[in-house]
Amino acid sequence: MVGLGYVGSCVAATLADRNLNVVGVDIDAQLISELNEGIVRLEEQGLPAMIRRGMESGRLRVTDDFVAVASADVVVVAVGTPVHEGGSLDDTQLRAVCETLSKHIRRGQLYVIKSTVPPGTTRSLVASSLEASGLRAADDFLLAYTPERLAESTALAELGTLPIVVGGIDEHSAAVAAEFWRRSLGVEVTSQEFLEAAEIVKLADNWWIDVNIALANELAKFCSLYGVDVLDVIASANSIPKGDGHVNILRPSVGVGGSCLTKDPWMVWHEAAQRGVDIRTAQVGRLVNEGMPEYSGNLIIDELTALGKAPGSMTVAILGLAFKNNTGDLRSSPVRGVVDVLTKAGVQVRVHDPLVDAAEAEELLGIRPGATVEETVRGADCVAVLALHQQFRDIDFAALPVAESCLLMDGRAYYSKEKIAELRSHGYTYRGVGR
Repeated sequence: MVGLGYVGSCVAATLADRNLNVVGVDIDAQLISELNEGIVRLEEQGLPAMIRRGMESGRLRVTDDFVAVASADVVVVAVGTPVHEGGSLDDTQLRAVCETLSKHIRRGQLYVIKSTVPPGTTRSLVASSLEASGLRAADDFLLAYTPERLAESTALAELGTLPIVVGGIDEHSAAVAAEFWRRSLGVEVTSQEFLEAAEIVKLADNWWIDVNIALANELAKFCSLYGVDVLDVIASANSIPKGDGHVNILRPSVGVGGSCLTKDPWMVWHEAAQRGVDIRTAQVGRLVNEGMPEYSGNLIIDELTALGKAPGSMTVAILGLAFKNNTGDLRSSPVRGVVDVLTKAGVQVRVHDPLVDAAEAEELLGIRPGATVEETVRGADCVAVLALHQQFRDIDFAALPVAESCLLMDGRAYYSKEKIAELRSHGYTYRGVGR
């Protein structure tokens, strides 16, 4: 497993847990040192224990020495593939890794790429880089692509249940890769006729999710014009059969974050534009979702102003800084946009998240996180729940030391009508996105 970030660590640990012998390779020497000492940075539930179990059993070992690649039968590559501002692929990591791998490749190996890339990248960049070794794809080694489709906080369960998609540089590569995943994970495998089709699958998934969330966000704004609850509208709209399932509008939110949804639609847009096609939905979905942190921040200010408070005297306590519930991942978190809007308006902002690294959060937001919920919300005019981690689900809002007429900002349409009624009974003013 080349690349021990989120995806690589989850896959490596899972394969080792299923009795395969796995070597994890990463250029981050500090990461390798930490793992060998039993320190796991990632917050994914069950992952630290699984990694430690694999290393203690000897089925999983980690190293920063790429020489280990030569002894492997299967080499899975999961390195970062960010995009430049215009949406083009930043292939720095992928190209460097493939060039290094070409020095250790041997005949008969299967190479599987899991990094998200524009269609054609595996056939061109990866194959040509590996072929610098003098060996030829399809003739001397096998090459396939399998999209990464895991969701943070549920990745380990999904590795044992989600279908795997495979495309190969030739039919034999695809068949061998499909058999590898079928036997190693015990899941259904779908083979694509073309390598590029497998590359597009991941982009299609995230393109759909992003556009769907954008629809939900704009629907929330529309519902707010009429004072109706967007969740009531969504629930009824989703009851109609359509195609092979039902209409499935997702929930609105403070914004979209993470390393995939924020870049993959731009990758689609850029690649199409390079070929003279204007893909509007990918662009519009991104613009809508990128605007939600500003919308949410202004919503807080407007609601507090309506309660008779001036921005310069407002204190807002934000609970949940990660881009998603039950993770400590701050990558592209929409919370940063909310904080920017509030602080520029002169609002005092406090933050708390038990899952994120405090130093990383302070570097991102310019605010040192509070140690506890109570410390963070003391005297606050607004409590904004922007990621509902498990630790926040049982908060006794009646006992919190907040200011009178405190606003409860629900950033992801979390709370039921019964809970909203309870909050109001304790003196809170409730406001959500589209609610």
